[in-house]
Amino acid sequence: MRNNFTISIMNEDIKKELGKDPDGLLTYEYIANHIDSIDPVIDDLVDNMITVDLSGQFTVSAARYLHAIDSGKYAGAISRLIAAAIEKDREHRYIGDLLSLWGDDYADNVAALSASDDNFRRIYKRLYPTGM
Repeated sequence: MRNNFTISIMNEDIKKELGKDPDGLLTYEYIANHIDSIDPVIDDLVDNMITVDLSGQFTVSAARYLHAIDSGKYAGAISRLIAAAIEKDREHRYIGDLLSLWGDDYADNVAALSASDDNFRRIYKRLYPTGM
């Protein structure tokens, strides 16, 4: 069991290491390689990802990865990453990959998903501006 002092030191070490991240890859790799210990610092990791990933590429990857690991546990982080990816990926190169988070049959449920999930609605509207 970690005490708050250990978490605080780890937090500062992570911030220092990931402060050098030029595009989000280091942050994504940190999340993937330390998935068993990121819970105390997940908000810091998401903040860093949102700050450094200017294209949305690794933001999308992190959202998909966290969803695959535990969509309920990481729901807040996933939602923040998705919202950031929508803003960053202006060329729509990566956000289409996020639609799979709503299931393989998302296309059959566009109206319901759009009504119940703002992130889904925003992605779908960006990708299919005349399709809603």
